[in-house]
Amino acid sequence: MRISFEEMQNQFNRVLLKKGFSPERASLCARLFAEASRDGVYSHGLNRFPRFISYIDHGYIDIHAEPVFLEKSGVLERWDGKLGPGNLNAWFCMNRAVEIAKEHGIGCVAIRNTNHWMRAGTYGLQAIEAGCIGICWTNTLPNMPAWGGTKPQLGNNPIVFAVPHPKGPILLDMAASMFSYGKLEQYAIQGKLLPVDGGFDAEGQPTRDPQAILETRRLVPIGYWKGSGLSLVLDLIAVFLSNGNSTLEIGKLPSEMGLSQVFLAFNPDALSGREAILHSIEQTLEDLKSSGDSVLYPGQRMMQTRAENLEHGIPVDPDYWNAVLAM
Repeated sequence: MRISFEEMQNQFNRVLLKKGFSPERASLCARLFAEASRDGVYSHGLNRFPRFISYIDHGYIDIHAEPVFLEKSGVLERWDGKLGPGNLNAWFCMNRAVEIAKEHGIGCVAIRNTNHWMRAGTYGLQAIEAGCIGICWTNTLPNMPAWGGTKPQLGNNPIVFAVPHPKGPILLDMAASMFSYGKLEQYAIQGKLLPVDGGFDAEGQPTRDPQAILETRRLVPIGYWKGSGLSLVLDLIAVFLSNGNSTLEIGKLPSEMGLSQVFLAFNPDALSGREAILHSIEQTLEDLKSSGDSVLYPGQRMMQTRAENLEHGIPVDPDYWNAVLAM
């Protein structure tokens, strides 16, 4: 099935209004979910929406809560998310980081006690649209073993790097594991094997079977011990800056909630040499692409998918789509 972007956004908006969202917050929340599917991140668009609604019904998400300012030091601010909708809280934080960067060249906002932010790349694109470089990351519940371990004790802590580019955003949106849980679920739904080993099965053997990895929760960190170390330091820095929960503490909560996140924005216009820098970036990308016809820079495939889905409609799993229509 293919559904137009407008129809998907309208259905999300309808459900959110019924749940009690204000019109403004429902509109933004619906748009962020629909844009994730539009850009091919189906696992955190339509496919994640029913779970988001169930978290509201269970009281894990307070739809009326908005971030509360705690303190600041220079270009660094701390906020409390009050368990509000994670994507709305994250949108607020990156917007605030951009505002600080426009004034001081760099802005950093850390938030604690927030919820899953859905598609991580959303907030990198948000920074790019404001003319800024963006970096952001989140911790998660314990869902990945440390390298050499068997018990999930680290988060796969997604991180985003976003760089403005006139021909299309350069966007690296990645987890600290070889495959995110959303991507594993997407492969499992499609009945496909992973292109490379993504974790371990119940016998402790490396496997490409996404369902086996979902059952053991034994993901492989990117770069093995390097991804394991990256996950840990991202968690610790988020805790330091937000004074919020660590992955260990999140694991003691009823669900994945009370997360800690960091948002950085850099304003390139605060310094000179923009044209020369853009020329250097373009040369770098052209050199990269010259190494092979299939080589793409991060974000390039996303723009191709976006154009196709806007023209032909967004592909949807009928079960998820019908579940939203029935809400």
